[in-house]
Amino acid sequence: MGAERQPPARHGGRHDECDHRPAAHGGWWLVVRAQPGRPVRGIGGVAILVERGRGRVRHVELVRRGGVRLPPDADPPGCARRAVPVRPGDQGAHRGRGIDRNRPRVRAGPGAHRCRPRAAGASRRRAHRARLDRARGAHRAAVNVYFHTFGCKANQYDTALVRQAFADQGAVVVDDPAAADLAVVNSCTVTHESEAKLRRLVRRLARRGGRLETVVMGCAAARDDGRIASLPSVRAVVGGAEPARVLQAAGFASPLSARGPHPLSPSPAGRGGTTGRFRGLLKIQDGCDEHCTFCATTIARGANRSRGIAELVAEATALAEHHAEIVLTGIHIGTYGQDRERGAGSGTLRSLGDLLEALISAIPQVRFRLSSIEATEVDDTIARLLIEAPAHLAAHLHAPLQSGANRILRRMGRHWYTVESYRSRLEWLAERLPVFGLGADIIAGFPGEGDADHRQTVALVDVLPFTYLHVFPYSERPGAAAGRLGERVPAGAIRDRARELRERGEAKARVHRARRRGQRADGVMCGRGEGKIEVLTEDYLSVYLPTDEWNGRPRFEVTVR
Repeated sequence: MGAERQPPARHGGRHDECDHRPAAHGGWWLVVRAQPGRPVRGIGGVAILVERGRGRVRHVELVRRGGVRLPPDADPPGCARRAVPVRPGDQGAHRGRGIDRNRPRVRAGPGAHRCRPRAAGASRRRAHRARLDRARGAHRAAVNVYFHTFGCKANQYDTALVRQAFADQGAVVVDDPAAADLAVVNSCTVTHESEAKLRRLVRRLARRGGRLETVVMGCAAARDDGRIASLPSVRAVVGGAEPARVLQAAGFASPLSARGPHPLSPSPAGRGGTTGRFRGLLKIQDGCDEHCTFCATTIARGANRSRGIAELVAEATALAEHHAEIVLTGIHIGTYGQDRERGAGSGTLRSLGDLLEALISAIPQVRFRLSSIEATEVDDTIARLLIEAPAHLAAHLHAPLQSGANRILRRMGRHWYTVESYRSRLEWLAERLPVFGLGADIIAGFPGEGDADHRQTVALVDVLPFTYLHVFPYSERPGAAAGRLGERVPAGAIRDRARELRERGEAKARVHRARRRGQRADGVMCGRGEGKIEVLTEDYLSVYLPTDEWNGRPRFEVTVR
C-alpha cells in the first residue's frame, strides 16, 4: 500500500510542519506497506512514525533517533535516502533488522546504505543510549519523556518537580509511552503489591520496543537489591527524588551541582506539584522519626526534615495563581517543625498549626487540606482552624488507625497513641463539626493479630464516624522489624479480615453520602471528562455534574447528589 504526502503528524506533544515539496525537488517521498499501526524505528538514522486512520496511512513523520526532529527544509541524511515503492511481499533492505511482519516496511532507494547484520541486543541498546546521550548533552532537540507515579501524594509532588526539571532541560513530556524515548517511574515500597506493580509496568514498557529506556526513582529504588536494576530496558535506579540525580541518571547534562539542591526545595522556587488543574500539592516535610515495625518508608526516606514557613508561603502563593485548593503533604506532617526545634536557627517555627495560620493569613482565597495526619497530632490550633475557618481549611482528616487493639498497636511500634486517645480526639472533633470527612488506614492480619484483636478493630470502626477506609492486607517488607516478630496470620484469614473491613468502610461511605445528599457543599473542580466534571467537596466527597451545569469557576457551591 502506498502513502501519499499527508498533513503533519503530532508526536510527543509537538506539531511539526512537513516539507511539501515534490520528491524531485528534494522532499521526502515515503512508501509504506502492511499494517501502519505502530512506529517504525531504526531505518538508518531516521525513525518513521506512522499513524493508521480508516484503512490508510493518515500521518507520516520523519524523526531522527533520540526524538530529534528534522527541520522542515532538511534533505534526507545519507543513510536514509528517498524511498521507492515497495512491491507486494518485498521485505526491503531491512530484512533481519528485527522489524516484525506486523510493522510497516520501507525499502531504501538507490544509493541508500544497506542494513548491517543484526547486532546483539545489548550492543544495540548501548549504541542507542550513546546517541541519546549525545543529543541530550548538546541540547540538540527534545527527548520525549513519559512519567508514571506509584504511591502517595508526596510521590506525586516529587514527580512533578522531576517532570519540571526535565522540561527545563528541553525534554517534551508525553502522556503516551509509545511516543517516549525515556520513561521515568517513581516507585513505592509500602506494600509487596506496589513493588510487584512496578516490576510489571517496567516489563510492559520494555515490550514496547528496544528504543525506550526506563529510569526508576523513589522509595523502592532506594531499597533495591538488584531486582529492579536487572529488569529489561532499565537504564538506572535512583534512590530518592532529587531532580539533579534523576537528570544525570537519564543522561542529561544538568546545570545543577553534583549534589543538587536541598531535596525538599523546588527548582526553581515556587513550583509545586499538582493533582489536577485546580488542586495543587505542597510538600511541607519529608522523612519520619518513628519506626513502625511494618514500615519500610522510614528506611527509604530517612529522618524528618521540614521546610521553612517563608519558603512554603512563597511556593503556596505561586500555586494559588492556578489552584483553588492546596493539599499539604509529606510523610509525617504532624511532626512538621520538630526537627527545626532541635536545630540551631529555628526561629519561631514550632508546629503544623503555625504553618497553617501563616498560609491562611497570606493566601485567604485558597482552601487548604491536610493529606494524612495522626489523630493525636491534631493540636488545639489545628482543631480551632477546622472548626472556625471551614472556608480556609477543609473539614476532612485522614487519620491512620492501623489497628483497633492496643496490644497490636504496641507490636506495630505505634507508641504515641492508644485506641482510647485516638477515639477521644476524633469524637471530640466530630461533635463540633457539622460536616466532617474522616478516613483511616487499617492493616488486616498483622503478625500476632488474633480473632479477638480483629473483632476489637471492627467494633471501633462501627462506633467512630468514618466516611471511608483504606484497608491493607499485611505485607511483609524486607528490612522491616515486623518480619522478625513471628506468629504469622494465615493468608486466608488475612484475606477474610480485609474483606470484612472493606465492607464496613463501603457501608460507612454509603451512609455518609446519603446523609449529605441534597445539601449544599463547598466544591473545587478536580477533574473533567466527556460531558461531565468531577467536584471535590470539603468533606472529601466526589460529586459529578454535567458540564453545562458548571459556571466555569474552579470553586463554587454544589449540591451533593
